Amino acid sequence: MKDAQRETGIPFSAGAVLISVGVVYGDIGTSPMYVMKSIIEGNGGITGTGEVVIYGALSLVIWTIILLTTVKYVLIAMQADNHNEGGIFALYSLVKKCGKWLVFPAMIGGAALLADGILTPAVTVTTAIEGLRSIPWVYKVLGNDQDKIVVITLVIIAALFLMQKAGTSSIGRAFGPVMTLWFLFLAAAGCFHIMGDPGILRALNPLWAVKILVSPDNRMGLMILGSVFLATTGAEALYSDMGHVGRQNIYASWPFVKMCLILNYLGQGAWLLKNRSSESLGAIPDMNPFFEMLPEEIRPLGVVLGTMAAVIASQALVTGSFTLVSEASRLDLMPHMQIVYPSMIKGQIFIPLVNLVLWISCSVLVLYFRTSAHMEAAYGLAITLTMLMTTLLLFVYLNRIRKKYRSSRLFLLFFGGLEGTFFLSSLSKFKRGGYVALFIAAVLFGIMVVWYRGTAIENSQAVYLKVRDFVGQLGRLRADTGIPIQTDNLVYITKETQVEELDRDILYSVLDRPKRARAYWFINIQVTDQPYTREYTVENFETDYIFKIQLRLGFKVDQRVNVYLRQIVEELIDSNELPSQEPKYSIYGSGEVGSFQFCLIRKLLIPESDITPAGRAAVSLKYAIRRVAGSSARWYGLENSALILEYVPLFIKMKNLRPLRRV
Repeated sequence: MKDAQRETGIPFSAGAVLISVGVVYGDIGTSPMYVMKSIIEGNGGITGTGEVVIYGALSLVIWTIILLTTVKYVLIAMQADNHNEGGIFALYSLVKKCGKWLVFPAMIGGAALLADGILTPAVTVTTAIEGLRSIPWVYKVLGNDQDKIVVITLVIIAALFLMQKAGTSSIGRAFGPVMTLWFLFLAAAGCFHIMGDPGILRALNPLWAVKILVSPDNRMGLMILGSVFLATTGAEALYSDMGHVGRQNIYASWPFVKMCLILNYLGQGAWLLKNRSSESLGAIPDMNPFFEMLPEEIRPLGVVLGTMAAVIASQALVTGSFTLVSEASRLDLMPHMQIVYPSMIKGQIFIPLVNLVLWISCSVLVLYFRTSAHMEAAYGLAITLTMLMTTLLLFVYLNRIRKKYRSSRLFLLFFGGLEGTFFLSSLSKFKRGGYVALFIAAVLFGIMVVWYRGTAIENSQAVYLKVRDFVGQLGRLRADTGIPIQTDNLVYITKETQVEELDRDILYSVLDRPKRARAYWFINIQVTDQPYTREYTVENFETDYIFKIQLRLGFKVDQRVNVYLRQIVEELIDSNELPSQEPKYSIYGSGEVGSFQFCLIRKLLIPESDITPAGRAAVSLKYAIRRVAGSSARWYGLENSALILEYVPLFIKMKNLRPLRRV
């Protein structure tokens, strides 16, 4: 039964496999453009690189891909899904009942992954565009003027983020064939040089990976792992994008992708062995083995394909960022934001505000770092944090949920130790740019902590009251002619799903600040897993003026509450459950439905609240973040409706104030 439920996501098909190649593998697929370049530079350039370094570096790269990407993520992590969605927040939602402290590794990992999503477009696109200089006639135009590279990069990044609203399904169909061609190109370029030196296949032996770590020929020492880790930075994005393309389609496409990557790395190694004594290559600044190993006649094709692959690399992290933010919102770790579903599939979403923030941040990073060499120093450090946090949460999942006690401990010991070593090695990049990645992650983590803490304080004072206990008061208020009638239908949108209950703040708004209406409506919205569900239930508490409505709307349905409520009112009038509300004055002529007024409640922290300075700061900052995230009136389609935005005090224990003395 469990397996059957897992397969209710996106089904396996040739088209979906093609989309998965276009959406998921961009980040890890562009790693051949800069991994060996970083390693060679760290060892003094091509002329200072010995045989042990080349074989050892290749072995480290290959086995890192096998262990971290294939074993950890494809074979283990992808089994831990939440309704076919992957990623660190989906994993946290599975294990959060095992301990409140688990929210912190989830927030750290999520913040670091979002930071990596900002860095990926900057570093991959810049690296690809710099490859233009390896083409002689293009070099005559660009020369060493980095400003031209920066401008081209910014234009491509702008185009990438402008196309996001088309949806990952449309983008995947466009990118899938291109990315497939890119991987075939990687494999062909690698095989060409492997055939010239089949001995390079010895790098598949993991003993070379051990040998380089202790070899005096390796000038980077253990810090070489910081560069090697760049080969697997897309693994976490692969897990996050599972909901966009489906698990089975990743299973089908990953072996092809992995083989193409390994062949290309081996080809670069064979080329390096053949040319490691070349003085002319050693004189090239920022020499990139990936582009230099291509014959001059096909190098332009390699640069064009590399640039397109870099755009797709950015796409993988952007779509993953949308999923992460959506899941964080559902877990109350981030504010609710407007979400657009541009396709028929629930996993494919677009969040305009997140898209704008990523666009601006990527552009700023390009302007700040300017060169790919500087960006590579910042790249990869944040993602090691995410991988460590994912390993910790996976350990809890395997140990507490799946009850695999022995294997879970082995998993934590092996992958925790491996990724911990990578993290310590990557710390060597801190002063050279890694501080930027950690700063971005720290800011995002701070937002999550503030939202989480502020929500916890709000929930600590939430009180739900029985609606039936206030039916009498609401009836008397409705009939009280001493209070001017405010509207025919007064409407509140509520969070509680229990039909018989209401938040105290809503009843406070109606009764303590008397609002007389002919009918009171309390609406709760539930989003279903089906795209076009349109259902509702009604509880009238044996009255014809109090109605608790539960709207069940599909994830593709706009939450235009005013439109649906008018339909409900008309149906209740037709069934005699609600008296006719024929308006006296209207430009639309006669009718049975009266006026509407919607009231949105906002909490307000008052100075007299007995709360710690840290708690007060958390609540205040949460409300500031909420203002930036957008208006809830827009989420519910109420921007053109009669609207009351009402502030109520956040009911927290009050300070003991000294009484006044009459004089």
